[in-house]
Amino acid sequence: MSTSIQPMNSIGPVDPEKAREDELRKDPAKRDYLQGREQFKKGDYNMAAMSFHNALKGFEEKDDEQGVANASDRLGDVCMEKQDYAAALENYQRAYSICEKEEDSFSILALNKKIAALYRKQGELDKAMEILFDMVEHYHLTRNPKGMVEVMTVIAELYREKGDNSKAADTYRTVSSIHKNFKHQRMAEEFAALAEELEQA
Repeated sequence: MSTSIQPMNSIGPVDPEKAREDELRKDPAKRDYLQGREQFKKGDYNMAAMSFHNALKGFEEKDDEQGVANASDRLGDVCMEKQDYAAALENYQRAYSICEKEEDSFSILALNKKIAALYRKQGELDKAMEILFDMVEHYHLTRNPKGMVEVMTVIAELYREKGDNSKAADTYRTVSSIHKNFKHQRMAEEFAALAEELEQA
């Protein structure tokens, strides 16, 4: 039996940075994923694409579906920045199918926003609106007026892009009434004014 006792001052909390480094050394896919996020933030999309691709391969090898969904989502973001919309859609749809299987409604909603934005950038306004109307229904069912107002504002913008000022005005009026119900008088007036302006155009 040893009689040497570890001195009290040598006992302390684990260094969180060192613990994180040790964890990442054991999980290269996660390391690549986090590295890709940093590169993406800096605008280094080519390096981010490589990191997310490597992470995706690593997650696939481990059968980590959540990792595959996250890496696919981020690869979609990189493709959007590079204006490679077909590849972005493919990645978003892969992430979407995993989230749907897992019944992850929060992630599905986030992906729907991205896919609708992608369709809008491509000028496929009807496809974008179809997704946005599904989102309105979700926000209505979950009683989320903030989400509903955000999405309906985008729908009004899409109607304007399509040249349908009447429907855009109706949508702005609906947004105005939601704000009015929640005593957001200034916002209600702004959207009512937008509706009026469109009707007079």
